[in-house]
Amino acid sequence: MTKIQANSSGTRSIDVTDEHLQTIEDYQLFRDLIDSTGYVDEEVLNKLKLNIRSMLESESGKDKRLLDLCLDVVYHPNMKAFGLQQLVTLFINWKNRGNNNLGMTTRAFQGTPFN
Repeated sequence: MTKIQANSSGTRSIDVTDEHLQTIEDYQLFRDLIDSTGYVDEEVLNKLKLNIRSMLESESGKDKRLLDLCLDVVYHPNMKAFGLQQLVTLFINWKNRGNNNLGMTTRAFQGTPFN
């Protein structure tokens, strides 16, 4: 389990497990999420929430792992754009460590300002 910082002051955090990261990978939740500007803002967070909500409302979205990701991370009360930025960075690092086996590359996030 890893804690991501949810705000810039560091007073709030969210716990993220490898299972959460694998669910993001399995559903390709970050694919085409960030537009050409490369910035993670509240609009990007809302887009992610709407995409997940749509999946959960469909028949194929009855996966408990997706629901757990929502409850534990995406819809967490502390989740804001800063937290999503940290989650994307964690996901990229997780993929670079080789904890995936599904072949999505991190090139979609290269050049994105995550500082």
